[in-house]
Amino acid sequence: MRGTDVVTGADLVDGLRKLGLDRTSEVIVHSSLSSFGYVDGGAEAVCSALTEVCGTVLMPAGTWDLTGIPAPPGLVRPHNAYWNAESWPDFDKRVSEATSFRPELPIDRWLGTIPETFRLTCSPFRTEHPLFSYQAAGPAAERLLEAQRPDWPLGPLEALDGDVLLLGVTHTSNTTIHLAEQYLGRSRFYRYAKSADGLWVELPNIPGESHQFDLIEPVLRSATKQIQIGNARIRRIPKQAVLAATSQLVEGDPAALLCTDDPTCRCAAALQQRLASLAGKA
Repeated sequence: MRGTDVVTGADLVDGLRKLGLDRTSEVIVHSSLSSFGYVDGGAEAVCSALTEVCGTVLMPAGTWDLTGIPAPPGLVRPHNAYWNAESWPDFDKRVSEATSFRPELPIDRWLGTIPETFRLTCSPFRTEHPLFSYQAAGPAAERLLEAQRPDWPLGPLEALDGDVLLLGVTHTSNTTIHLAEQYLGRSRFYRYAKSADGLWVELPNIPGESHQFDLIEPVLRSATKQIQIGNARIRRIPKQAVLAATSQLVEGDPAALLCTDDPTCRCAAALQQRLASLAGKA
């Protein structure tokens, strides 16, 4: 299909099937609607194609922009790279201005149009993590989502028996890399959210930065199936291949897939977490 053509629902279905996806497939989808060019039917057509072709579709459904708050004054975790409210009155004000999680909350806009459309049109199941919710539709949806706990937000990725599907996005959106990092004691941050009126909660194991994750691409090239739909580069990568590649890189170099030129970045804190983990095993 030429990059200048209108993308139809049939194009989407045909492309996904060319990747080898079928009703037995479980996929975690990261996406950009604009990457396709013009899609007839918009985000809903993409969601319909995914649920028609695949068995179970998992997508992010985070609400950080609505529910997230700063750390309370004086609460500083080692290698946590987060900011504190200036005072208790400032903290109380920010908690009052935030929203506690509800299943009907819209998904953070920076995650793209497709996840929010999926929530509205396709997905009867959503987790209730105050910051890092997931949503899923299909026969394995409940199994995947039940794997999430407040202290283990990436549980649905761990439970996934399938593939990472990148729809027009790069590995900087590939959260499965964070799962491998966390297995190795890296990118485990504490963050904070409003839990109810006047109440807040501390949440561990929130992942960190991803802006260097495209450095993994050469290692994953042989495991990646790729096509083009419209203007979008579509990639299917087995989850286990992503975990293995990340482990290989990070075990060889604690700073792999991290930036090393900005001491204020969460990458620096993630590196210190990894080094502390290695020291603890020595």
